[in-house]
Amino acid sequence: MGLFSFTQEIAMDLGTANTIILHNGKIVVDEPSVVALDRRTEKMVAVGGRAKLMHEKTNENIKTIRPLRDGVIADFNACEQMMRGLIKMVNTRARLFTPSLRMVIGVPSGSTEVELRAVRDSAEHAGGRDIYLIYEPMAAAVGIGLDVEAPEGNMVVDIGGGSTEIAVISLGGIVKNSSIRVAGDDFTADIQEYMGRQHNLRVSERMAERIKIHVGSALTDLDEDAPEEYIVHGPNKITALPMAVSVCYQEIAHCLDKSIAKIENAVLNALEETPPEIYADIIHNGIYLAGGGALLRGLAKRLQDKINIPFHVADDPLHCVARGTGIALKNVEKFSFLMR
Repeated sequence: MGLFSFTQEIAMDLGTANTIILHNGKIVVDEPSVVALDRRTEKMVAVGGRAKLMHEKTNENIKTIRPLRDGVIADFNACEQMMRGLIKMVNTRARLFTPSLRMVIGVPSGSTEVELRAVRDSAEHAGGRDIYLIYEPMAAAVGIGLDVEAPEGNMVVDIGGGSTEIAVISLGGIVKNSSIRVAGDDFTADIQEYMGRQHNLRVSERMAERIKIHVGSALTDLDEDAPEEYIVHGPNKITALPMAVSVCYQEIAHCLDKSIAKIENAVLNALEETPPEIYADIIHNGIYLAGGGALLRGLAKRLQDKINIPFHVADDPLHCVARGTGIALKNVEKFSFLMR
């Protein structure tokens, strides 16, 4: 590529919780979708992991922002700055000229035209020239390794940070899709609310996330791999005195029950509207789970028991969408399901 390389190709999974960038088929950036800005100048102070370390610990001069909420851009300026900062991480070598970018970006399948335009505008302001958008469940299917162009039906459930995308795919297109704004962030909020209500313990968003990772579960009875209890430290809501509370996975399974039930119902609704021939393929092939939410203990088993169709967790659920966008980038001309 060298000093006089004018075009750089990158694939991006612009997620509510994490943004992943691929370059030359490899993941080169995998950072939290957080940016820290100077309150007075609105200039970027930090991005990604460094900004997340500052989250909920800032002073009056710095603010941290998660530019995406529920899978879509909530703060246009912050998103543009975050994208610029993360793209700079792709290639740190000195260049005489800033390269123009050819980009494929994963977007939620339930995005409105306005939301799609916001993603495209942010990418253009961050240096993008040729920008292609791909629906996240389609990218996840490609990343999982499914033959999306075959005359065969597959269903993918992509549980991200801000939204859960459900898509029935056949012949290179989406036959039926639904997008609900219930996902990993809602699980975190449920845990925050539960800890305050049940234990009178005030916990931060980051602490609730740690609880979810350590003892998060979709089932109250895990046959294997049951996690040990997790000790949570924080202030009492009423007295402000320090507390230490032991939390088990059964508690968290109860507090997440309503949110998981919404995902179950969304999958059932999508199956109801699926043509019978494709439905038969889905029963035979099973349903694929992708996204960070797929890592929740017992989720696949709970969904399988409820719906009576096998559920398969993708080999690398966190990076399925990103890998799919990377494959799409290499085959832009071939893949008709990329939105120009």
